[in-house]
Formats: sequence, structure tokens, C-alpha cells
Amino acid sequence: MSGGRGGFGDLRELYQEVIFDHNRQPRNFHAMDDADHVAQGHNPLCGDQLTVYLKVVDGVVRDVSFLGHGCAISTASASLMTEAVKGRPVEEVEALFRDFHALLTDAAPEGRDFGKLEVLAGVREFPARVKCATLAWHTLHNALTGVGTAKTE
Repeated sequence: MSGGRGGFGDLRELYQEVIFDHNRQPRNFHAMDDADHVAQGHNPLCGDQLTVYLKVVDGVVRDVSFLGHGCAISTASASLMTEAVKGRPVEEVEALFRDFHALLTDAAPEGRDFGKLEVLAGVREFPARVKCATLAWHTLHNALTGVGTAKTE
């Protein structure tokens, strides 16, 4: 941590470390043979490609994983997403998708606790990177709704 820049610099470094950690060692990074919802995502601007796998039981996301390749933001966002949605009802997952998208593109919804996902809030300052950070989320949404391939162009 930097000593002389105060709290903001320390917080930014902590956020960067979380993103680097999830990029280097992505959680839930594997194919899922028994998935009942699958969708692919592609960000042609950055070259990010991933597949999101879900197992939904009684309206709850019991398991989620992803596989693919992409930039550090894309991989970290997908990894953090899997941790955030596992065990949640589908309605909550869809609400989190909408709120997370708003966090990165508009204004953060009042009162929403994003937990670790908050580390990606700084991406809002870099519009080209918003597509990287939201690709996994759009793909998750498409997997849940059966729409098919997600593209963030």
C-alpha cells in the first residue's frame, strides 16, 4: 500500500489486487457437464470470449461456472459474478444483473450492497472496459432467458 496518498490510493490498490487475484486464479473456471442453462458471450472489440454454465434447481442458481479467455477485467468480472450469484434465486440474480449494469454505466442504485463486485465500479471511467466487465453478466442473463449468444459491441 502507498503511504502518502491517503485512503483513496490504498482502496484503489486493494481493488486492483482483487481484480488481479480473480484474473490469475479465476473461481468456478471450468465447464459443467450437467448444466441446464448455457450461453456464449463475445466482445469483438477486446476479443473476450466465454461460456457461462448454470444449474438451476427450483428457481435457485445452485451452481455456476465459466470457461473462456479474455482480458483481466473480463476474467475477473466473470469470476466475481460466479461467486455473487451462486445460491441466489433467479429473480435476485436478474436484479443484481440490472443493478450491476447500472453501477457501471449510470448511477449505482441506492442501498445496494455489491460486496466484492464494488471493485469493478471504477471501470465506469473507461467506457471501452465497461463492455469487458459486463460481458459475463450479459451472457449469464442470456443463459437464464435462453436467448443465446451475448455480444457487447
